[in-house]
Amino acid sequence: MNSQTVRERIAGPAGVIECAVDSPSGEAAGIAVICHPHPVHGGTMDNKVAQTLARALMQLGFRAVRFNFRGVGGSEGTWDEGRGEVDDALAVIAQYREANRPFVLAGFSFGAYVAAQAALQLDDDAKPQRLVLIGPSTQKQHMAVVPADTIVVHGEADEVVPLAATFDWARPQSLPVIVLPGVGHFFHGQLTLLKNVVVQQLQRPKV
Repeated sequence: MNSQTVRERIAGPAGVIECAVDSPSGEAAGIAVICHPHPVHGGTMDNKVAQTLARALMQLGFRAVRFNFRGVGGSEGTWDEGRGEVDDALAVIAQYREANRPFVLAGFSFGAYVAAQAALQLDDDAKPQRLVLIGPSTQKQHMAVVPADTIVVHGEADEVVPLAATFDWARPQSLPVIVLPGVGHFFHGQLTLLKNVVVQQLQRPKV
């Protein structure tokens, strides 16, 4: 993401997992783990939305950790239709999460599905303080039920995941969805707006 980005390799369930770590100046307020979009369709940890999430979380003082799912970039293994990718996320969380420190879990598109599934599987004392889901893959994946304070952002003109699919998932949970007018799935030209919305939402006190 920038010259200060540190590339690291950790052990994962399918071999090495390649990570990119961005740290704020000074002591970090906590850890944020960010899951990238669909690997079969070119998604990597260097995706612009994943990087935007990292910037937003760094602005709030978090140490932001992005990583490549198995079979992507320098990560070993092969695509596992979402199952192994959740295991990859859990391995990264186990490596970087610090006990008794704030922890945010975020994801974009397929990565939002992985983040929601990973959060569901974590023990109660290891769950994220906040879950941030951007353009979640609510049409092709079976999205988990998420906490009431989950931040969900979706583009009105999303051409990959229809906004209606995310409303259908959110409605039974009475879960608010932040809709960015006229914005497509990849937030082209609107990444600054997305970053600002995420920062503002995370700064708001939990109800």
